[in-house]
Parts: sequence; C-alpha cells; structure tokens
Amino acid sequence: MGGVVIVNNPILETDLSYITSEAADEFRALAGRRVLLTGGAGFLGYYFVQSIRYFNLTADNPVRLTVLDNYIRGVPEWLAALKSDSNIAIVRHDATQPFDDGIDYDYIAHFASIASPTFYRQYPIETIDANVWGLRHLLDRFRAMCTDGKNAGLLFMSSSEIYGDPDAQNIPTSEEYRGLVSCTGPRACYDESKRFGETLCVNFARAYNVPVSIARPFNNYGPGLRLDDRRVIPDFASRILKNENIELLSDGSPTRTFCYVADAIVGYFKILVRGRAGEAYNIGVETPEISMLDLARNMASIAKEMCGYQGDVLFQVSDDPDYLKDNPNRRCPVIEKARRELGYEPSISIDEGLRRTLAWYLHQEGFNIG
Repeated sequence: MGGVVIVNNPILETDLSYITSEAADEFRALAGRRVLLTGGAGFLGYYFVQSIRYFNLTADNPVRLTVLDNYIRGVPEWLAALKSDSNIAIVRHDATQPFDDGIDYDYIAHFASIASPTFYRQYPIETIDANVWGLRHLLDRFRAMCTDGKNAGLLFMSSSEIYGDPDAQNIPTSEEYRGLVSCTGPRACYDESKRFGETLCVNFARAYNVPVSIARPFNNYGPGLRLDDRRVIPDFASRILKNENIELLSDGSPTRTFCYVADAIVGYFKILVRGRAGEAYNIGVETPEISMLDLARNMASIAKEMCGYQGDVLFQVSDDPDYLKDNPNRRCPVIEKARRELGYEPSISIDEGLRRTLAWYLHQEGFNIG
C-alpha cells in the first residue's frame, strides 16, 4: 500500500498510510459499506475522502462513498480528480436541506459546517442552519433507515468550542464539563448551534435508539487547510510563504493544544465505527499546551530551517473590534474517554505536525525545501 500514490504530495502519502494503519480495524468494518459524508469539500473532508480512497486502492471490498457539499467555491481540484472513481459519488447539495437519493447508508458523517471564526461570524444564520437543520434532516433520515438494525452509525462533528472559556479548575477539560458559553456573543452562532446539535443527537439516541455519536475536535490543523481560512496556523503559514512578518493580533498569551489532522481523522473514524450512541468524545492532544507567541516563534524557526524564512514575529491590533471577544484563553482536552473506549492514541508531535504542514504548503506552492 505504501507505494501507491494518490496525489503528487509525499506528505499526504505518509499521512494516509498512517491513518489506514492506526484505524485498520475501523476500515475493515467499513469495507463494503455505504458511507455518506457532508461537507466533503472542506479541510477535514479532504482527509476523510482521501483516506477512504487510499484504503479502497488495495481493498477486496471497497467502501462506497457519497460526498455532499454545496461547493459554493466550486468543486476542489483534488475532488474533481476522483469523479472517475466508481466507488465515490460527488453530489452538489445544500446540507441544510433534506437529502434523499434512495440509498440506505450504513454510516453518515456530518462534517458540513463553517468552522473558521472569521467566516462563521460573517455567515451566522448559515452556520446555525448547517449545525441544527442539516443535522436534524440527517437524523430523521437515519432513524428511518435504522429500523432493521443494519445501519451502523452517524457521526456529528461538534466542537471543543461548546466548552466556551473554561475556568482554570476545568482545564484540562473532560467531556463532563458543561461549559461557560455566551449565547449572544459574536461566536454564539457556532458555539450554541453545536451545543444544540449535541442535544439533538443525545435525544435521538435516547428516544429512537439511533446510533449517533459526537466528536469534539480540539484545534485540528494540517495539509488541506486553506491559507485564507483565517485560523492561526494557516494565517502564520501564509505569511511565511510570502516571507512576511508573522503578525499576532493578541498579546500572544492564549494557549491551545494542536492536533495534527492525521491523528484527528483516526479519532473520527474510530468514533464513527465504535462510538457509543449518544456519547461525546474529545479528539485532540493533551500536550503541549502552547501559547500563540510560542507557536509563532516555533513556526518561524522551522520555516527558517526548511526554506530560509527571514521574517520576524510582530504584535498588531485587529481592525475587527470583536476579534478577541469570547475568545477562550486556554483550550486543552482530557482524551481518556476516547483512549479507553476507542483505543485512540495520537502520536504526532507538534513539531512534526508543523513540519509536515509547512512542507505540504511549500510543495503546493512549488518551493524547494532545504
């Protein structure tokens, strides 16, 4: 399998081999099954689709995948290249509307959502609709398909943002923490719709025995994340590629743990296949909890080594008065539940993940990597 090249990028090749190895049992469970993915053109959809594609290349019984997205920015080149794959169907559809193609899906993964704070604050109603109405339509459909007990699982992609800004006593944060969240602030369209989405999932599991489980991602990053996404790592990477100074729009003190996408996707496949109905699982890494200033300096140092980056790290003030409003000061998970119940054990360090991410961006932009 390691010699099969899907796209002309060695970083992705390495990641896909890792994902299909770490989630080998889950992929065996998916073999021959029908899977529906919403939000397939996004960052996490990129890795989800490519992982299934990679598995299928050597599988006797391939996964049959349908990829939904509204493709508001067009069908990505990487996804368009898979149109000839008989096991992958690419469908243009607004995930906030009911979808019925007559297929009984065994698994559904609901990834459709706007996840960047910059963009979900620009499109608050669309964000709410995807996380509430989009999910409700899928739950209703999956409930109807589960009458014979054949259908295996629905995964709702929630967020660590449902915890809001925890106090120090609740960091690291476990799934039992109920959150400290504003229901009216500039981030509420995302935070509260994810929280209500979880409420929908739990009640469909309790009332109708729908096998739906929940992922709470903690700061995923890596290849496939658009440079104009406006989240911190692609924002820093964009500056590096232009050999410009990295600009911090805070005092640099907020801290996060960052989970490389290959480790995160392994966790999502595990929840999809093995997660308990009505249960939520933190997916991320527990250490290191790193400040934004240290992250910027770390990326600058790695980029200097890899491509001769000469920029510095500067402090600036955002033109957006709400940029930092309700921004959590710290974000760090407890992942013991996923470790114990799902066998989830992320292993890619922050330095390695940042190297892979920068190498992917550099490769995509045609840089020579030193």
